[in-house]
Amino acid sequence: MDQHGLKAPSRKTIHYRYLFRYEDGREKEFNIELDGETLGVIPADQTRPPEWTKLKYFQCKNCPLPDTVTHCPVAVNLGRLVDAFRDDVSYESTTITVETPQRTYVKKTTLQKGLSSIIGVYMVTSDCPVLDKLRPMSRFHLPFATPVETFFRSISAYLTAQFLLMRKQKEPDWSLDKLVDIYKAINVVNRGMSERLLNASEKDANVNALVILHSFGDGIGYFIEDGLDEIEPMFSVFLKEHNGLAPPADDKPKSSST
Repeated sequence: MDQHGLKAPSRKTIHYRYLFRYEDGREKEFNIELDGETLGVIPADQTRPPEWTKLKYFQCKNCPLPDTVTHCPVAVNLGRLVDAFRDDVSYESTTITVETPQRTYVKKTTLQKGLSSIIGVYMVTSDCPVLDKLRPMSRFHLPFATPVETFFRSISAYLTAQFLLMRKQKEPDWSLDKLVDIYKAINVVNRGMSERLLNASEKDANVNALVILHSFGDGIGYFIEDGLDEIEPMFSVFLKEHNGLAPPADDKPKSSST
């Protein structure tokens, strides 16, 4: 382990470390460990999850989990985080450091934006059948992503999944119609989780962090319909009728003899 208590990166686990520094000198640290193959979060020891993590406590309207599951897996994994920020306001200024196996990010921003980033990782890696569709994005986690960056990563991940389906002789969805449906279902989960966090918190930092995630889900349909036109010029090299590739060897002009 290093000085921060992080294990050395390996093929079996992926580590993300979040450090929140307040202007008054306080610090709060969280380490996330993901299974390197499944990308599922490796739970911290939490023998007695709080009451608000029970499945029936403001259960999401589209929750597919059976009644035999006693606690919401997302809520359980968010338990320590939510409790740590339950008395914080969303617009409090913080400097947030995020360490990943490849690089370190540092940003001075509002608490809610940093919380939104870490909550997003927990939500898609906690074995929620609805949120699991976004799990591949956690492998290429981008803290403090802008809406356009988030939309681009989401669409790219989804199209990669469709390509893999095609390779397995299954029907891909190149139109992105099902991606919009995925986000509609995710937004239902976000509303349910908002109710949980609202009742688990005294102030608004946790809830407003989730509102940011909800806004991404609301915007994906618009981005597919209109936003892609804005970034289309970036791909002009692919869209040109003749893209400048060298002709096949048999078509190369032959030098004339003298």
